[in-house]
Amino acid sequence: MRKDKKKVIGEEVSDESIKLFLEPEPADDTPPSLHKLIKAYRGLRVDDFERFLGFFVEAGYDLNAKDAKGQDFVALIADQRQAEPYIELIKAARG
Repeated sequence: MRKDKKKVIGEEVSDESIKLFLEPEPADDTPPSLHKLIKAYRGLRVDDFERFLGFFVEAGYDLNAKDAKGQDFVALIADQRQAEPYIELIKAARG
């Protein structure tokens, strides 16, 4: 790497880029709110996911949406190694 180039780790994500995670619609019977949460969880870092939740709630989406088996977002990701900070953010957003 050249000396005049800075190594960029974790570039800042714009609000517009985060809001793009509100657009995907499910191709199956998954509730749109749950689908958007899962997409954002898979695509955003924790800090950006926290910002996403603000836009998510502001847009009127449901933090408690459940799939056909009655599982909400927390239940779907609970067994994943990196899930805990995301779960804490969801719980805080729910109040």
